[in-house]
Amino acid sequence: MTDRLRLGTRGSDLALWQARRVAHLVDDRLGLTCEIEVITTRGDRIQDVAFRKMEGKGFFTKELQDALLEHRIDLVVHSLKDLPTDEPDGLEIAAIPERAVPADMVLALPGRLEPTHADPLGLPAGRVLGTSSLRRAAQALVCNPGIEVRALRGNVPTRVRKLRDGGYDAILLAAAGVRRLNLDLGGIECRELPPEVMLPAPGQGALAIETRASDPATRQLAELHDHGIARRVGAERRLLELLGGGCHLPLGCLATEDESGLRLQAVLGEIDDDATRAEVSRVGGIAQDPETAAQVCFNALRLAGHTRVNQ
Repeated sequence: MTDRLRLGTRGSDLALWQARRVAHLVDDRLGLTCEIEVITTRGDRIQDVAFRKMEGKGFFTKELQDALLEHRIDLVVHSLKDLPTDEPDGLEIAAIPERAVPADMVLALPGRLEPTHADPLGLPAGRVLGTSSLRRAAQALVCNPGIEVRALRGNVPTRVRKLRDGGYDAILLAAAGVRRLNLDLGGIECRELPPEVMLPAPGQGALAIETRASDPATRQLAELHDHGIARRVGAERRLLELLGGGCHLPLGCLATEDESGLRLQAVLGEIDDDATRAEVSRVGGIAQDPETAAQVCFNALRLAGHTRVNQ
């Protein structure tokens, strides 16, 4: 077992924060050192693309996984929501060490939000909302069909800068990314959105460590795995897998757990090509294991008549 590992990551501020966080955990808990190597992915190179063209699997992960398979690095840190559910041959998720608050957050210019009981998002008709997530766009349009949704790309600081520059009245981001970067948000109104308003992406807020399967050099990383978090995100990702979707499927879901079992809430959207009209099917279920919880929600979506499930 080597005492020095090569850790691959994307080069955005958030990806580097995640890589450094895992490097700290590896050092603190396992006594190993990680050398961080930045790898540019297709998702990093393409910064201006329509909603539908972002569909697909591995948009932010393929180059990282290739580097693993080619033994150029020993482990990769992913934001779990970006990681496809079908692992390439020879790779495995060695550990899911932690999860931040999975909620989405709306950031708005002063005076642009007017939340009401009927419109909990609080963005009135005619306002411009920035997001390149079909999931977020569908749920936002259901809150208020009169808003204008415009594509928003770039890393988290870039998106915040575009908001400040006046290109949007409000933008939607993962609360975890905003908080991890500790950005200066002076003069911006920020509201965390509860799940009844905006369900997050499957696995949102969770970190995943990917390695070569059965690699003795990284076997010890399994000690960082949090089994409780893994159960909850496992239910969310299993539903994603049942739906055959990549990370850009308009699916929001969130699993919680108490003494009665795993509770999985899910919303699946239908949105037109121009992101001007949307419908959503919202379901929920409870079970004792991730597989059954996901299947309950999948069956509920089928009963709701959602076209993707009934194709």
